[in-house]
Amino acid sequence: MKPALLILTDFFAGSNRALAFATAIAKPLGARLVLLHVERTSLLDPELLTGKRVVRSKKETDLALNHLIRDLPVLAQAEVASGRVEEAVLESTKLHNPMMIVLSRPADEDIPDVLVTTTALNLLKISPYPLLIVPPHTLPIEVPQRILLAADGDGFELGEHVAPIRDFFNALQIDLTVAHITESATRHTTQRALQTVEDTGLTRDLPRQVRPYHVCHTHAGEGILQAVSEQGADMLVMIARRHRFLERLFHTSVTAQMILHSPVPVLVLPAQRVSRGVGRSLPRIMNIMN
Repeated sequence: MKPALLILTDFFAGSNRALAFATAIAKPLGARLVLLHVERTSLLDPELLTGKRVVRSKKETDLALNHLIRDLPVLAQAEVASGRVEEAVLESTKLHNPMMIVLSRPADEDIPDVLVTTTALNLLKISPYPLLIVPPHTLPIEVPQRILLAADGDGFELGEHVAPIRDFFNALQIDLTVAHITESATRHTTQRALQTVEDTGLTRDLPRQVRPYHVCHTHAGEGILQAVSEQGADMLVMIARRHRFLERLFHTSVTAQMILHSPVPVLVLPAQRVSRGVGRSLPRIMNIMN
């Protein structure tokens, strides 16, 4: 069966942009799309997030979904669920085992940051699939070619996600840069940060050599955004070690900051720490994988 991309949709411009982005990457992947519309949830309910309310009948919802998938250039299907978005996503992932879950970042500036980050946290907690968050103003919609992966030098493992994400990288023929942010100008830990990424097997068989890139900045999030700009990246990859974001307030982490403020789509990869991490005790390296 073709790999699946699970896209959350509410028919608004932001989610339509997420759908357009998912369609673009589905072509080289040979993937199918599963559109999931969840009625009245914390993520997609316009009344809760923006103070607006849109009520549709089942017929209207079905027509809207059919309109979305009718002219797509890739195989697609639509599903409708009601209740909590996390529960609906969990049921859908059990059925489709998607390569990743795709959703949009709300465009409304009045939506509290905590609502956006809590939704991402909840999805990663109950359904630990890679999560692709598409900003509302991504232009143009095209297949990403220059991907920046932020690494802090601590070892990590991606488990079952290694193979599908590696296939994703290879299918897109990407140019991958590993960014390492430190408070000091020293670069001696950058190569070791790159090694932690290579040790996962994620970069195996990539068409181009993976390049390390060092940024000296006192704030990890701002340093990552600087690297995105300087490298002309069109996608950012963040590693979220599972036990950390379960123990801490997710909306204070650097990963959450990137979800909220990155100008390019953010792919969050759930990971586990490894006890033999080569950079575990390196001095003056900011923790950017939270």
